[in-house]
Amino acid sequence: MKYLITGGGTGGHISPALAIAKKIRQENKDAKILYVGTNNSMESELVPREGFDFKGIRVKGFERKLSIDTIKSVKELFLGLNDARKVIKEFAPDIVIGTGGYVCGPVVLTASLKKIPTLIHEQNALPGATNRILSGFVDKIAASFEESKKYFKNESKVTLTGNPVKMDFFDIEKEEAYSKLNVDRNKDFVISLGGSGGQKSLNDSVIGVIEKNINNDNLELFHITGKRHYEKFMQELKNRGINNLPENINVVPYFYDMPSGFKIADLVITSAGAITLAEVTAMGLPSIVIPKGYTTGNHQEYNARAIEKSGAGIMILDKDVTGEKLNDEMISLLKNKERLIQMSMNSKKLGKKDASDKIYNMILEII
Repeated sequence: MKYLITGGGTGGHISPALAIAKKIRQENKDAKILYVGTNNSMESELVPREGFDFKGIRVKGFERKLSIDTIKSVKELFLGLNDARKVIKEFAPDIVIGTGGYVCGPVVLTASLKKIPTLIHEQNALPGATNRILSGFVDKIAASFEESKKYFKNESKVTLTGNPVKMDFFDIEKEEAYSKLNVDRNKDFVISLGGSGGQKSLNDSVIGVIEKNINNDNLELFHITGKRHYEKFMQELKNRGINNLPENINVVPYFYDMPSGFKIADLVITSAGAITLAEVTAMGLPSIVIPKGYTTGNHQEYNARAIEKSGAGIMILDKDVTGEKLNDEMISLLKNKERLIQMSMNSKKLGKKDASDKIYNMILEII
């Protein structure tokens, strides 16, 4: 069987696509899997690292306001449709699976028009524009939130699956993770990240946290800035007189082994992207969640409120977060082990480990 998977632009679209691809490969050793994205993109870097064939097409996202870029995007869309036709004709897939992002638009639409079975996966409570358009053409829709059903015209196509989490998160052992990351098991280990692209407010606040914990021998902090924020982050540390970080504080632009990090984390500080939260809850981790305040429909705040309401984490709004506030919340939680344990239990109740299984069963139903 030939499976074509497409989706990209952010880790929120790429991670579920890779989780689905890995599930297919696990269940069908002879499966031929092709991932279609855009060149010079996050997916063009991440997908080959996971051992999947990758093909890039030309397509560009639309600006919300009419401009010269809108005209360029329309041109790229037609080029993308042409590229998609060529890829589909050459690969001849038995099914096409899209996980959102503008790149999957021309690919899934072309497949649907050619009567090839199609399925899309929506990660958020508020579906993205591409998936809302494609929902009228595809055979099935896998949704992660009950609330998202109302945004699709034909609810009979929708199955509630949750967000798929890569099996890597469950396969790794704690001893292996401690060894790989060289983390002292006797110290509190905190991971902070603002999603795959980073988050300015979170980064700015973590600088304040670092200042306050330079000499904290009980803490190990692992912060992921996002590639585009890294140089500015490190420069700001120098501006504040921090030229060399101590061994207990590690700052990186991107991290490829999140399963190891989450396996041994005592607390996660994160934005409220659906996939990151799916991974956090699947691992049963307590969290401090800082939803990005500039996302479409403010969907991250809805995600974060669900975490807080369940007792799995604490929410700090993007506009309210400061280094002092974030540090106070972090230290308070780390000192209250009973509360951390309760938050962890609540987090685990929210987590869905079988989302990949449900999506794979949907695939089997239509091929």
